[in-house]
Amino acid sequence: MLDDPAPVPHDPAQPEAAPYRWHEHRNADAWVWACAVAIAAELRRDLARRPRSRLLLSGGTTPAPVYRALARAPLDWARVDVALVDERWLQPSDPDSNAWLVKQNLLRDNAAMARFESLTRPGHGMEEAVAFANAHARQDVSAAVLGMGEDGHTASLFPGMAAFDRVLASKQPYVAIDAGGLPGAKQWSKRISLTPNGLAYARSRFLLIQGQAKREVFAQALADGNPKRWPVLLAMQGEVALDVHWCP
Repeated sequence: MLDDPAPVPHDPAQPEAAPYRWHEHRNADAWVWACAVAIAAELRRDLARRPRSRLLLSGGTTPAPVYRALARAPLDWARVDVALVDERWLQPSDPDSNAWLVKQNLLRDNAAMARFESLTRPGHGMEEAVAFANAHARQDVSAAVLGMGEDGHTASLFPGMAAFDRVLASKQPYVAIDAGGLPGAKQWSKRISLTPNGLAYARSRFLLIQGQAKREVFAQALADGNPKRWPVLLAMQGEVALDVHWCP
């Protein structure tokens, strides 16, 4: 059963033309199915217009149930290319990799026929992996699914990371990331991440968050307005509105 996405009352402290749409769901079950239906709708519209559709996914435990629900959508998955928003410097066979999470939760049921592009491959170094990712990334993306940490990071764009300005200014869709010393990166300091330039290819953007703490982080980011402190704000740059799906 799906919950109608119902925006919360607008915060008068925020500008009326905020570049996001807030969808609030009554519980986790309603949130899962509403997110899956919204993402599937974007893929379906794109497949009706073009020979192939492209979907970018984030890792983490939060979106896993959404991916399992999305895998049941009756789409022509053989025409869907699935890639990653970011990846830890791990092989796709590592259970801590984002590739593993996507394979286990999305590439099943109806979605088993989708074509998956991993950001890392055995026998290939970081520079080669980034070059391979960029060679495949310069095409329109039907939907990019993002998450957010309690430090305000999204993808592998962390506040306080080295060379943050270089990453923001990059003309490449993907770059290598050094997140050494940043708590949000945990033990995985070496990463590959989508850049704001890469995100610009997305026709739709979804931010999937749960819990009061994440709601407060998002509100703090909006109030502060500094994407270097709150990289999640980078998802609201450009002309594409960010659809934020939240549940308690």
